[in-house]
Amino acid sequence: MSPARPLTLDPHSAATLPAALLTHPVFGRDLRVGTRGSPLALVQTRSFMAQLGEAYPFLEIFGSIKAQEISTRGDRDQSRRLAEIGGKGLFSKEIHEALRAGRIDFAVHSLKDLETFLPDDLMLGCTLRREDPRDALVLRDRGALRPGNDPLSALRKGAIIGCASIRRQAQLLARRPDLRFCLIRGNVQTRLNKLEAGECDATFLALAGLNRLGLGDRADVVFEPEAMLPACGQGIIGITLRRADDGLRALLPALEDRATRHAAMAERALLEGLDGSCRTPIGGYAAITGGRLTLHGLIASEDGSFVLRRSLSGAPEEGAALGAELATQLRRDTPRAVFERLIGQPGW
Repeated sequence: MSPARPLTLDPHSAATLPAALLTHPVFGRDLRVGTRGSPLALVQTRSFMAQLGEAYPFLEIFGSIKAQEISTRGDRDQSRRLAEIGGKGLFSKEIHEALRAGRIDFAVHSLKDLETFLPDDLMLGCTLRREDPRDALVLRDRGALRPGNDPLSALRKGAIIGCASIRRQAQLLARRPDLRFCLIRGNVQTRLNKLEAGECDATFLALAGLNRLGLGDRADVVFEPEAMLPACGQGIIGITLRRADDGLRALLPALEDRATRHAAMAERALLEGLDGSCRTPIGGYAAITGGRLTLHGLIASEDGSFVLRRSLSGAPEEGAALGAELATQLRRDTPRAVFERLIGQPGW
């Protein structure tokens, strides 16, 4: 934990600050925000820092919010699927090690990349307002777009899709078994560069990432959740911190988006109930309409030969319970042999 820095306030500055702030446990303390070093991660981190500074102006007055880039294995090894090298935790392991060791105070994550089970001494402190959670198709030949209701009509027979997500792959193959796939990982611009270099005919990216990077116009086709169910947590920025750090925890409710939190809890409970990992094609998306939360879930085989979708609705505050119940239904309705092949453990 960072020690408090001695502060010298002139009488005028001191008079403009609420007295309670002068005794706040983070007043005068350097706050270090851990993040991956990709352009998107840095944009998301700057958004969190800006919101924190807006909610608590005294933090920015003393310039005490600082980003700290941390290299993760998930970023360093881009030649293999995440499932082959350890799964989602590869984007957060080193960051959480720094958090637990006290080298940083907050960690910023794309929630879809955050492991389902956190270390006991860490917690998901808050979720920021969700960006557009939909998936977007980016074409190398933008002239191939065709009018109509079929979002895949721009893809020729046997087209090569640059993709690292088995969730996307499974849903695509269920509709277009002629499509072929090549592995493309890396940050958004790296994927776009590989597309333009001719490594594939099209690639999929999260629309949230494109929007945050100011590249929303690169989305040629945007898939509604009914056509392509997003990853659990897609479009959500999650902030983790040490569970015991009460002073920092007290700052985060001002940044919390309650609707996003309810959706995140539902989707992560679904993922937990299915023992989901990067090895399993699972989709989940919760939305609140008319005061009711509806959670959509999907489990599929990697080759698209099996796709099962189910939905549940309830009060937003019941999101976690809905997620657990929907996971139970998906387990129950998936044939035993299929579930054991997907998850690697008995389905019933």
